[in-house]
Amino acid sequence: MAKLQTLKPKLQMLDTRRVPTMQAGSWRTDGMTSAQRGYGYKWQKAREQFLRENPLCVMCEAEGLVVVATVVDHKVPHRGDQKLFWRRSNWQSLCATHHSRDKQREEARR
Repeated sequence: MAKLQTLKPKLQMLDTRRVPTMQAGSWRTDGMTSAQRGYGYKWQKAREQFLRENPLCVMCEAEGLVVVATVVDHKVPHRGDQKLFWRRSNWQSLCATHHSRDKQREEARR
């Protein structure tokens, strides 16, 4: 009778440490809550409506893909400017991947 062997895993463990996305001195590090920065109930309702009207990720569409958007992104970072924050022409629908990866890289280059 042959003896069974235990196979060693071939996959590397995923590094779960978070990459810091906010730079020191960022307007987001001043101790304000997200609601105080404008992301309260009014924003949640506006976001919900915008995603209903614009349900697909614009970056995926540019790549020829059809992916549901879950994030309303500010094309130009508002950095606390409430007029720019609420300007709908500055909003775009993105999937979580494009918002968390590509958009963050783009902003870090600026």
